[in-house]
Amino acid sequence: MCLLYSFGRVSYTKALSLQMELHARCVSGEISGALILLEHDPVITMGVKTRRENVLASPETLEARGIELVEIDRGGDVTYHGPGQLVGYPILRLRELGSDVHGYLRLLEETIILTLADFGLTGHRNPPAGVWVENRKVCSIGIAVRKWVSYHGFALNVDPDMSHFALINPCGLNSARITSMRELLGVAPDMSRVRAVFVDKFVEVFGLKLDPTC
Repeated sequence: MCLLYSFGRVSYTKALSLQMELHARCVSGEISGALILLEHDPVITMGVKTRRENVLASPETLEARGIELVEIDRGGDVTYHGPGQLVGYPILRLRELGSDVHGYLRLLEETIILTLADFGLTGHRNPPAGVWVENRKVCSIGIAVRKWVSYHGFALNVDPDMSHFALINPCGLNSARITSMRELLGVAPDMSRVRAVFVDKFVEVFGLKLDPTC
């Protein structure tokens, strides 16, 4: 049984603290796993492979626009999180899934691809990680694994403020290569529906039962 935490808008630091708490509980065997779903306050996160020049805006500009800048230990380059994104953090024991890190990434991508398909969108992989529709990226994925338990996760662009992506080279890309479900569909899908579809696909792909906690 995997615990499901479903929140509204949460600061990045608060969500990271919850991730670390659940990761420790999963490593110790107290819980078998967890999935956190939420939206973030505006934040730019810098992964372990981030090049500083990919943050295009000055600290003063970010502060003026109410965007936090945080360095973290996930894989990948710089990315943006904010309202209108479905962000998910699966805390899972990879060995119990019978998977390694690369296999886990493919499963997470498949969950997003199936979610998009329910809205009539054809998603595809584009290495090293993430999901694209045609030639534009709609979902970023950056994970970390410690003691064979995953943390960090994905950000699916449902209807975020797309101008914020122009403040960085997201995942090392020009911001014009980033898109959202709203841009692709011409109308923003309901976030609660996207969230519900994702949960169904997560259960299907990972073969896990979810126990809602909040």
